[in-house]
Amino acid sequence: MPNETKKVTPVLFVDAIEPCVPFWVERFGWTKTAEVPGKAGINFAIFAKDGVELMYQTWESAQEDVGSVRSPGGTSVGLFIEVSDLDAAEKQIRGLDIALPRRRTFYGMDEIGVREPGGHLVIFAQPAPVEHAG
Repeated sequence: MPNETKKVTPVLFVDAIEPCVPFWVERFGWTKTAEVPGKAGINFAIFAKDGVELMYQTWESAQEDVGSVRSPGGTSVGLFIEVSDLDAAEKQIRGLDIALPRRRTFYGMDEIGVREPGGHLVIFAQPAPVEHAG
């Protein structure tokens, strides 16, 4: 019997988790399902919505927990989130700095991207409508 992959949950490493909470909870309606407090604030948190999960851990907490996880260039994770309504996602990110202007990709997705408060690129995407030659 092959080893079955059950799920993949990204862990985003940041200097501070507190600025990321309103980004996910207030703008996008995610729920903070777990939080591990530390000396200087939140050390670790889990956010969830619609069966999808995302974790945050501070660089300092990770260093204490498992040793160095920092890549030479700083952040090394981006999120690609497929949504059912890209127009709604675009309204939710209104007022934020757009890191990737809305575009249609060669692989058939309409996308728009921002940087979340921890510095990670978050791309929201929806399959582009199929255009029929007429």
